Amino acid sequence: MLNLKLVGIFFLLGLAIAKIESFKLIYLIFNQKKIPTKIETSLDKSANPALKLVANRSSAQRSVLQIARQVTVRILTNSGLGSGVIVERRGQIYTILTNYHVVADRPDQNYTVLTADGQTHQAQWLQIERFGNLDVALVQFYSHNSYQVVRIRDSNSLSVGDFVYASGFPAWHFTRQGNKITSLEDTRNWGMRAFRVTEGMVEMLSPKALSGGYQIGYSNDVVEGMSGGPVLNHQGELIGISGMLKYPLQGIEAHVFADGTMPSEQLFGQMEALSWAIPIENWQDQNETLIRVNAVNK
Repeated sequence: MLNLKLVGIFFLLGLAIAKIESFKLIYLIFNQKKIPTKIETSLDKSANPALKLVANRSSAQRSVLQIARQVTVRILTNSGLGSGVIVERRGQIYTILTNYHVVADRPDQNYTVLTADGQTHQAQWLQIERFGNLDVALVQFYSHNSYQVVRIRDSNSLSVGDFVYASGFPAWHFTRQGNKITSLEDTRNWGMRAFRVTEGMVEMLSPKALSGGYQIGYSNDVVEGMSGGPVLNHQGELIGISGMLKYPLQGIEAHVFADGTMPSEQLFGQMEALSWAIPIENWQDQNETLIRVNAVNK
């Protein structure tokens, strides 16, 4: 009789453990976390499409993070900090795409660029290249070292709900205890330790551009110092340039459309909760126009 009771107890205990493991697996799938190795090896992925999707997504995410780290640079000026992305290499000359507002405060047009290997380079703003009213600029530096150039993808292929990654170098590091900020540290001398990538998704694609050319609204947290950094799709391809932060101090005035009109209060309420990026094809269109003009003037 006692043995039967023990068998029953162990049977119920086994059911409870199985139920707990099932709940853990469901939680990990819905929260898109990396599945622990012991679960991956104990379940057949081919028979579990959801588990296979999570594993593939985790692998793709690691690849994007690696790409972001290689193609993102930090731009340092006397009075500010920003980010940028390497978009071209010609011999030993590298071209960086960033925000106009990142470089515009330096009258001598000389900057320091930090690359993925921790090296710093003297760089110069190509001020002669202006791109209409877009908040973008080109900076160049010279190096014998080899650096990765980002692949560019037409952001017309973007849809609301697509996962995107924003990378850059926050200007400040906050230490928190709960919701309270206990200390604040300048990251200017942190080197690559300051590098950060945030994940989110496209929440809005504005048919009308905001001032500066911003049209991609996305949920990623982008903070001061990350302006000019790349927004990448799930394949690590460049689809936009960061530059507008969530909840700007200027309020609705920061969300004036390029044609001078203002969003409704309801629309502004949705827009201010998002970070905003300039679609890469907006810059490409302006760049192609400049190339044609320069060719005619030669």
